[in-house]
Amino acid sequence: MKPIQAVFFDIGETLVNEGEIYGRWADWLGVPRHTFLAKLGAVLAAGGDHNDLFAYFRPGFDLAAEEKKRAEAGVPNGFGPEDLYPDARPCLSALRAQGLYVGVAGNQPAEAAEHFATLGLEADVVGISALWGVEKPAREFFARCAEHAGVPPAHVLYVGDRIDNDVRPALAYGMRVAFLRRGPWGHIHNDDEALRRCQFVLDDLTALPELVAAHNDGRAVSPTGGVVP
Repeated sequence: MKPIQAVFFDIGETLVNEGEIYGRWADWLGVPRHTFLAKLGAVLAAGGDHNDLFAYFRPGFDLAAEEKKRAEAGVPNGFGPEDLYPDARPCLSALRAQGLYVGVAGNQPAEAAEHFATLGLEADVVGISALWGVEKPAREFFARCAEHAGVPPAHVLYVGDRIDNDVRPALAYGMRVAFLRRGPWGHIHNDDEALRRCQFVLDDLTALPELVAAHNDGRAVSPTGGVVP
């Protein structure tokens, strides 16, 4: 059984809770937060994305233009330490303590690099799609992760909350995958066949360091997050 030598994490809804981020967009657009989030779920279930959500409430919505307006109004888009999931920091620290290469790589605008720096997380590399010039689900995105880690794809575990952008493309590239069932995408999208191929299927990051350690030690590990005695 090949050991896991590097672990890469998606950003949104894996390390960063986007609930308040979407809530601030709802406030900016003058839409009640519960209505905005309910429509987000409906859009995702129909196969759409956040762009469709914005366009529904404001036809012709221009994300870049609205972000500029928000910045000028003193309510910039982005995330900070208060948006970090509480299990993120201890998880990354514990994995690095095992001597693993720990990376963060997600589909984010260039400004996210500065936002991420404020989180103070322990990571060997932070990959921002806008700065890399390639984004998920492109094969090249996952190749860049493996190149940074300096190990073959089979020794890399990619952790993410989206089946379309994280699970399927990482598996297709030959990586191991930990699917994190949280956030809208994590609960709305489903693909039983793809999930059966995941190394782990988790509800949070708390158990991940021990699961990785058990796997690397040759102990039996349940794909749903338990270490078999």
